[in-house]
Amino acid sequence: MATTIDEALEMLHHEEVVQEPGKALLHRQEPRRNYDHEQRSTRPPPEPHQPAPASAFEREWVPDDVLLFRYSALTFNGHRIHYDRRYVTQEEGYPGLVVHGPLLATLLLELLHEQRPGSKLAHFEFRAMRPTFDTQPFYTGGAPRGDGREIDLWARDPQGALAMKAVATLR
Repeated sequence: MATTIDEALEMLHHEEVVQEPGKALLHRQEPRRNYDHEQRSTRPPPEPHQPAPASAFEREWVPDDVLLFRYSALTFNGHRIHYDRRYVTQEEGYPGLVVHGPLLATLLLELLHEQRPGSKLAHFEFRAMRPTFDTQPFYTGGAPRGDGREIDLWARDPQGALAMKAVATLR
């Protein structure tokens, strides 16, 4: 058990508190991963697990570093995989910046709003299936179920692999 502030901070992944009169800043150092350079630079994207279904409606999105940085700021998400290209490619081994899962969910709701303006949402649930990167466009799509109250929504990559699936229930 930590007995001093310094020991407690050491236990919390190297967090530091920097104080000036009237100000305090908490900084968290992310733990480093121990990948060798070959592994980092050649990590392949995950294999497609499940193809996206056919869409009744679809929209293309072209993510960029500005969008991802702004969404990180909006949601107070400081994880570097969303805005630091050098870190995500050299340290984490991904091909590009990772698109936030909640951003994909937000864009699914935007697509639903475009298709069903004025509709009221009763329930929304989503699940990320695989990462999406800013190195290529991605697509959001959807199709209503039989009764029209439930809408299946999804995000997919250009090759058709399912990145996120969701169900929206309308009132």
